[in-house]
Amino acid sequence: MTSLPRFLDAVIFRHRQVVLVLFALTTAFFAWQASHLAVDTAYEKQLPQEHPYMKTFLQYQKEFGGANRVVVALSVKKGDIYTPEFFTKLKQVTDEVFFIPGVDRASVTSLFTPNVRFIEIVEDGFSGGNVIPAEFQATPDWLNVVRGNVLKSGQVGRLVAEDFTAALVSIQLLDRDPSTGAKLNYMEVAKKLEAIRAKYADDAVDIHIIGFAKAMGDVADGTVGVIGFFGVAFVITAILVYVYGRSFRMTAVLLALSVVTVVWQLGLLVLMGLAMDPMSILVPFLVFAIAISHGVQNVGTITQEIGKGADAFSAARISFQRLLVPGTSALVADAIAFLTIRIVKIQMIQELALSASVGMVIIVVTHLVILPVALSFLSLGDSYRRRVAGQVDRFDAVWKVFTVFARPKGAIPALMIGLAVFAWAHHESGRRVIGDAEAGVPELWPDSRYNKDADFIASHFAIGVDIIQVIAEAPANGCIDYNVISKVDDFAWRIRNVDGVQSTLSLPQVMKTVNMGWNEGNLNWRVLPRNSQVLVRAVSPVETSTGLLNADCSVMPVMIFTKDHKAETIDRVVKAVEAYNKANGTDANDKGPIHFRLATGNVGVMAATNQAVTAAETPMLLWVYATVLVFCAITFRSVVGTIATVLPLIVVSVLCDALMAELKIGLKTSTLPVTALGVGIGVDYGLYIFNRLQSYLKHGLGFAEAYYKTLQETGSSILFTALTLAVGVATWSFSALKFQANMGELLTFVFIANMLGAIILLPAIAATLYRLFPRLFEGEVKRAQKRTFAAH
Repeated sequence: MTSLPRFLDAVIFRHRQVVLVLFALTTAFFAWQASHLAVDTAYEKQLPQEHPYMKTFLQYQKEFGGANRVVVALSVKKGDIYTPEFFTKLKQVTDEVFFIPGVDRASVTSLFTPNVRFIEIVEDGFSGGNVIPAEFQATPDWLNVVRGNVLKSGQVGRLVAEDFTAALVSIQLLDRDPSTGAKLNYMEVAKKLEAIRAKYADDAVDIHIIGFAKAMGDVADGTVGVIGFFGVAFVITAILVYVYGRSFRMTAVLLALSVVTVVWQLGLLVLMGLAMDPMSILVPFLVFAIAISHGVQNVGTITQEIGKGADAFSAARISFQRLLVPGTSALVADAIAFLTIRIVKIQMIQELALSASVGMVIIVVTHLVILPVALSFLSLGDSYRRRVAGQVDRFDAVWKVFTVFARPKGAIPALMIGLAVFAWAHHESGRRVIGDAEAGVPELWPDSRYNKDADFIASHFAIGVDIIQVIAEAPANGCIDYNVISKVDDFAWRIRNVDGVQSTLSLPQVMKTVNMGWNEGNLNWRVLPRNSQVLVRAVSPVETSTGLLNADCSVMPVMIFTKDHKAETIDRVVKAVEAYNKANGTDANDKGPIHFRLATGNVGVMAATNQAVTAAETPMLLWVYATVLVFCAITFRSVVGTIATVLPLIVVSVLCDALMAELKIGLKTSTLPVTALGVGIGVDYGLYIFNRLQSYLKHGLGFAEAYYKTLQETGSSILFTALTLAVGVATWSFSALKFQANMGELLTFVFIANMLGAIILLPAIAATLYRLFPRLFEGEVKRAQKRTFAAH
């Protein structure tokens, strides 16, 4: 019975012209589809919709705002803000921000908006009004009036900097443009915000802008540089592939098909109704890297066979038969490994996982089928054969050295070192965080304009865009029930004293100030009255537009402004809320008069996202390794081969976690692919090595000799692939995007570490197991011989 690779070889190479024509037509179709690919930065794609916090978020989003906030701060370079020029610009910026498409206009807040008011004590009781009256003119007299109103309004530290050198305009963005109903285009919003900066910033006034939309705009701007670095990596790869294969035509075919793989991937995304997210921009290039990895295996095999005397057609067929099974197993395992990321119930991650998995399947077609077929047409004559013949054994001296790991004297020390490295890495990996490890936007460098703006706003104001709202739910009119409102006040006070919390804002804080006002401003009366009728008087000036209560006063959000959104800060605040609920019986499961529910606000979303990633990480890794185990077992039908292939992957995976901790890279939606990629690249190397090793063992060679022959065939391809890809991605370290630089460092490590694991640890583990269990070795060899005999 003919084996499947031989059968497919006969069919495909007999009709290779037809195969290439169909491939060309399919490529043209996918290229046309890819030209329609859109960039989608929808905020809701980053929400873990099934998380309990998100149920709270969605329930109260319309009433108390979402998490998609933008803050524009105007600051003076000399003096304070109370100048005609500054207030003229503040009014102009407020007006321009108000009319940006997608802005929830009811949420726009600045000194010039009517929802910013003050209350003062007068002889007849209370008086109040807008901080900046409608008749305001930018004159010295009016500025003095506004100065007093600002102090009375309690907006110092909120809308006005504590040192009076800056003022804020705060807005909420909707998911859709209300005028068109279309999804909000965050790139356009970012451009309009940047246009405001360019228009109004000058030698006297600077403008600082932070928020999701602006961050995504800066990341998208940085992707132009990303493409440039990928171009550099492409050139480096081309040079090294030529040095390895010694043929311009072979190099051109490999690179062209690797690019076509990405084109197919992008075209399929459009067919599936998906778009490209700026945070997933690296995925196509990860697919390109894995495509190069498998392509080099073909180039290496064909070069070796030609050097031994075969023509291009025969060499291509040998390569096809030899690499189809291990290559397909590796790529299908990669695809399933990427799909396991879909365990994280966040749309952006699920789309990323699907995109990467599709890429793996495409590589099976482009690099395991089309590449050898295309290379079979190359006219590589005697001059090329002579050129590569002398290179067939060029690394033999190196491979002789590496065979020490296939013998006890080298295997045992290698295993001891591997175990020690694993133990150290496991300890260090405990410092890796899930979420953001640094303040600001970690995708951008600390000295980027955005992160400088974020640092300025955090240092001058008690509020920023980092806010988590805890929803206090009570019966109707809860704010005039002392037992309820005092509990809200106690909760806000306790949370305000948590490390990492910049300030809090809650209804009882305002009510105490109002009560003090009713008592001639005496600080002794800055308390919550116990009498319900007096509480009615204290809450009556507070409008629902403040976001501190709803119409029947049954819901009272507590706004918690954090200093940053680092994982440790978020975790500390969430634990403090949960601890308060547990100690006071105020969680949603309690039957008491009040419940504190997490969470809304952008930090609430981050908390839910971090928890979703944490919950999914272990199951995801278990599924990844289970997939690899199954495919190794199917491919090798060998317990030893499966164990020897998987254990180095685990070591590298834990080492990668340790490196992330060292580089202060948190595990989040944008870095998750590296986890699956590390396993994917590693299993590729392992499958190719053990597949050839097994073929020599069944022919009766000793283990060390079989490993030596294996390295002669596949070692140079694996070594070259790892070095080529590592050099290519190492150039990313100079990127304007910190995210890309970090990924470059991680991928450089992953490529090199997996290569070393495959050529050092794999043979050491296999040699040790075969030595410990000789009957297992003999049984596997006999079964392999029987399968070979049956196939022929």
